[in-house]
Amino acid sequence: MIEMTISGREKELGGFSVRRLIPVAKKRLVGPFIFFDHMGPSTFAPGHGVDVRPHPHIGLATVTYLFDGEMDHRDSLGVHQTILPGDVNWMTAGRGIVHSERTGDAARAAGHDLHGIQTWVALPVEDEESPPSFHHHRSDDLPVIERDGVWMRLVLGNAYGETSPVQVFSPIFYLHAETEAGSIFKLTDEHEERAVYVVSGEIEIDGLLFGEGEMIVLDNEASIGVRTVKAARLMMCGGTPLAGDRHIFWNFVSSRRDRIEKAKQDWQSSADAGFKTSVFALPPDESEHIPLPS
Repeated sequence: MIEMTISGREKELGGFSVRRLIPVAKKRLVGPFIFFDHMGPSTFAPGHGVDVRPHPHIGLATVTYLFDGEMDHRDSLGVHQTILPGDVNWMTAGRGIVHSERTGDAARAAGHDLHGIQTWVALPVEDEESPPSFHHHRSDDLPVIERDGVWMRLVLGNAYGETSPVQVFSPIFYLHAETEAGSIFKLTDEHEERAVYVVSGEIEIDGLLFGEGEMIVLDNEASIGVRTVKAARLMMCGGTPLAGDRHIFWNFVSSRRDRIEKAKQDWQSSADAGFKTSVFALPPDESEHIPLPS
């Protein structure tokens, strides 16, 4: 039933640590998911917070989902959106967008906790150069699925006969589950590729135990049963693999290496021009940016 298990790698990002699961050398994508970061849990004292300076993306959609805390999104389309637990921020980069992620003024002044998941969804080839856009969905708008001892929120796509209102570009599913000890459920089998990430707690799949920080990538053909050993919080994701390869450099994803090279040149030239006459623009009220890595 199990193709492989991935353990997160700690990485520092804008004043807090994240646990990165994919991509890894042996598993670049799960369905269209090409990037999966577990943020926190972190506690910020008053006066401190997250400051991820403006940076560019192409060829993907970003998805921010929080369990605790809040985060302010600003982008070059002029959007300023605070995301709260259970909400969905879906940002389509397409041919190019710039955004920042920061703690809002009130939360920074008071001190706050932050805990959540950030993912990137690679776009089909025909949508890689689509116009950039941003969509926010409140938690109340997302379908809830309940089984004995299992509560699930459908963040993206379709599963268990339900469909999320978030507009997506290819067959996909993304589920947040809270499970009680002793509960058993069958993982959705509507999608070709599937993975389960253990945010907290302990579960059993195919007689093996898995705990916090482990992603279990599952066999495409298997009917999967999940048993909760200790009350658990899970994120489950996957979908149909995209046609062709995907290349990734920094915040850029594309089916073409030359497109990534162009994005690198565009970001550097935009910075050199002070973001005045350039391909990439900064979000309103932002003056900083993250330089292109060497």
